[in-house]
Amino acid sequence: MAYTLNGTARYEEIIKKSRFLALAAPVKTAGDALAFFNEHQIVDATHNCWAYRIGQEYRFNDDGEPGGTAGRPILQAIEGQQCDRVAVLVIRWFGGIKLGSGGLVRAYGGTAAQCLRLAERVEIIEEAELECECPFSDVALLQSRFPAWGVRVVEERFDEEGANWLLAVPRERAAEVAALVVDLTRSRARCSVRPPFPHGPSPCPAP
Repeated sequence: MAYTLNGTARYEEIIKKSRFLALAAPVKTAGDALAFFNEHQIVDATHNCWAYRIGQEYRFNDDGEPGGTAGRPILQAIEGQQCDRVAVLVIRWFGGIKLGSGGLVRAYGGTAAQCLRLAERVEIIEEAELECECPFSDVALLQSRFPAWGVRVVEERFDEEGANWLLAVPRERAAEVAALVVDLTRSRARCSVRPPFPHGPSPCPAP
């Protein structure tokens, strides 16, 4: 079970006179994550360190802290809190006392984890997409069943014969819903599960 956030969250802590501000947000793409970091970074802070995970894709940045002491602990906090599709930025203002490698790992990872722990989270429901063609005579009938089936209309187009839908449904119900569409319309409608878009893991620590 994985969770994303319901909105932006923040948490602040002073650790040995250094100020740490953690900001977290839900993201759908790497571009969303980078835009969040660019928008919320504070240029006159000592460090702006971050990480994100979106499915099998992740990236992190130490922003001048010793390698492995900032970005990776933030990523591990995301994973430890069972979060996905989440970006976390931890901003540090140096307070004059060096924390050492272990202290930095605990500070960055701990503030990120606490930010996520306090955030309002929502469970991620994996979806599959269905491609459906439905004659006008059955459009209203199927639309009336969509809420009970957990169907979300992604795209809707009409032509001279009826509706063409791209539907999103909980992945575990995809085959069942496709069969229900065909059965309910006595095969007048056609519906099939769209194959998932293939993508592999893309681990990439920022330079």
